[in-house]
Amino acid sequence: MAKDSWWGVDLDGTLAFNEHTQGRTIGAPVPRMLERVKGWIAKGRRVKIMTARVGKHEGETDEDRARIRKEIEDWTEEFVGTRLEVTNEKDYKMIQLWDDRAIQVIADTGIPVRVKEEDKISSKRL
Repeated sequence: MAKDSWWGVDLDGTLAFNEHTQGRTIGAPVPRMLERVKGWIAKGRRVKIMTARVGKHEGETDEDRARIRKEIEDWTEEFVGTRLEVTNEKDYKMIQLWDDRAIQVIADTGIPVRVKEEDKISSKRL
């Protein structure tokens, strides 16, 4: 594993409870995920917060994004115990992404690892 590899963790709905406030506040930590992240850090893993909050959104300035990034870093310092990097982009050094919206697929197959019954596509429709 590369020295600069990292684990991505979504913020809203994964590491923090989703308070449904369109990114205006950060919810309380999700205990199970918080402990998992702290465990990774204790093992020396590099963890980044992966969130759309710091992406470019209409009407937001660079200063707005810098303020949002700082709020997230402050939140991670308070609850995780260290300031985590914040990004909205993945790269080839990312090992895993933990996210409440993602569906994992088996590499090179398009086959989901696990999917809700209502999201399954019938092979007859393909």
